[in-house]
Amino acid sequence: MPIENAPEHCPGPETEEAGKAAVCAGCPNQSICATAPKGPDPAPLIYGHPADKRANHSLLLRMNTQVGVMDDIDVCGPSIPKIMGLEGEQIHQSLSGWSPVYVSDNLGVMSIGFMLPDSDDAVIWRGPKKNGLIKQFVKDVDWGDLDHLLIDTPPGTSDEHLSIIQYLKETGISGAVIVTTPQEVALQDVRKEIDFCRKVKVPIIGVVENMAGFVCPKCGGKSVIFAATTGGARKMAEDLGIPFLGSIPLDPRIGKSCDMGISFLDEYPESKAYLSIIKGIKMQLNLKDEQ
Repeated sequence: MPIENAPEHCPGPETEEAGKAAVCAGCPNQSICATAPKGPDPAPLIYGHPADKRANHSLLLRMNTQVGVMDDIDVCGPSIPKIMGLEGEQIHQSLSGWSPVYVSDNLGVMSIGFMLPDSDDAVIWRGPKKNGLIKQFVKDVDWGDLDHLLIDTPPGTSDEHLSIIQYLKETGISGAVIVTTPQEVALQDVRKEIDFCRKVKVPIIGVVENMAGFVCPKCGGKSVIFAATTGGARKMAEDLGIPFLGSIPLDPRIGKSCDMGISFLDEYPESKAYLSIIKGIKMQLNLKDEQ
C-alpha cells in the first residue's frame, strides 16, 4: 500500500496552502490535505524497548526472543528484504494494521522494499514524505508482543534519525549500535553520529568495526584493506569512553550470504566474529547469553 507521490514542491500537509497551492493540482492527496487539520502532526506515542542498530541475519536469529526489524527509516536504500531472503514478499493488511513479513516465528520484518513494484525502483522523496512513512511503519504495523525492535538507519544525522527518536521518545530506547570501517575518513563521520546520540540522549550500546582486514577463505591469511591510520574503531571507542563490541573481517562469504539471503552463521558456524559481538551486545543490554 504505497504512499501516493506528492508534488515536486509540496507545501506540506501541515501548512495553510496544503491542497490549495497551484503545485497541488493533480496530486492524489489534494483533497485530503485541503480538508485535514493544519499544524504540526503529533507524534504517535509508542511504548516498548527498541534497540536502534544495524544487525546481521545471523545475530537476529540467535537472540532467542521475539524480534522485529524495521528497515524503513533507510527509505532510499532498503536492503533488508534481500539480506533476509524475503525479496518478492508483500505486506498484508489486517484489522489490526499492517502485518510484518516473517523470516521465522520469532523474526518479523517491515521494509519499504516490500512496497516497491521493482526492487530497482528509486525512492525519490523529500523529508516530509520519508517522515510520514516512518511514522506509519511505527504506528500502523501490528508488531505483536516484541522483546526487541531493531531499526536500520542510514548514515548521517538527518531528518530520519530525528523522526524515529521523536516517535519513540516514550519507549526508553535501549540504545544504538554504531558500525564503522577502520579508516579515519569513516571515523570522522562516526564521531558525529556519536555526538548526535549524546545530544539527543540515546544511549550507545557500542561500536562495531566492519571490514577490518581481508581474510582469505582458503588459506586464512589476513591482509589490511582499510588501514586504521588513527587506531581504528577500538582506539576511537577508548577515546570516547564507549564499548568496543568487536571487529568483522572483510570476508567474501559474508557478502555471499547477504546476496543469497541466508544466515552466515548457519553456513559457517565456526566463525567467531559475530558470536563475540552478539555476546557483547547482550552483556551491554543485560540479556542472558543463551546460544
